[in-house]
Amino acid sequence: MDLQLAGRVALVTGASAGLGPVIAAVLAAEGCRLALLARRRPLLEQVAAGLPASAEPLLVVEDITTDGAADRIRDQVLGRFGRCDILVNNAGGSRPQADLGSDAIWAEAMLLNFEAGRRIAHALVPAMQAAQFGRIVNITGQDEPLGINAANAPNGAVHIWAKALSRVLGRDGITVNSIPPGRIRSEQIDTRILPSEEARQDWAKREVPAGYIGEPRDLAVLVAFLASPLARYITGQVIHVDGGARRYSH
Repeated sequence: MDLQLAGRVALVTGASAGLGPVIAAVLAAEGCRLALLARRRPLLEQVAAGLPASAEPLLVVEDITTDGAADRIRDQVLGRFGRCDILVNNAGGSRPQADLGSDAIWAEAMLLNFEAGRRIAHALVPAMQAAQFGRIVNITGQDEPLGINAANAPNGAVHIWAKALSRVLGRDGITVNSIPPGRIRSEQIDTRILPSEEARQDWAKREVPAGYIGEPRDLAVLVAFLASPLARYITGQVIHVDGGARRYSH
């Protein structure tokens, strides 16, 4: 299937590790030109080196939580490409707490997992409106609280904000969707949450109907489809990629 993405410009945040490099690679394989955003330039350079020349990768080295970051990011992307068709808000992180968590932890989690991505999206929306085309895909996380995790509330906030934004921007040819990953192999999963192969296999056997923990490409292919013109009637949705692990039907 031709996803009609050739020549489109995509900005992928959190592009240096985990899901980000694979999302970037899948979009590049579909013909997108790419802006890769993260804090660690050496890792971004490694990601860019693995992409085809047609991706024309722009490296945007920014901490998205700093003041003015969204405007600086917008200016770099539009300055290079003159447009931004696709935003993949992939930067974020889980914040499990052994206790209730401090105010500082909760504020940092909300800034990283909600406010920063919202600001980037709002900065880029006018350019998308001018082009009468845009795709905003938010990589979020579970909002089923299994315990105190300061990232759960921002995940829920993203889902509600994205739904509202989709209703406002639908007539401009812009869609807004969210993808909460289940357990998918990533730096965070492999080093912090399920740090051994035995732990990963045991968890998958107990919790995942598909019987295994997903690979980043399992999620990246959905990002590419949602980013395409073919997905024009899919907006305001929260689509779980988790091998069936989620127990709720909505």
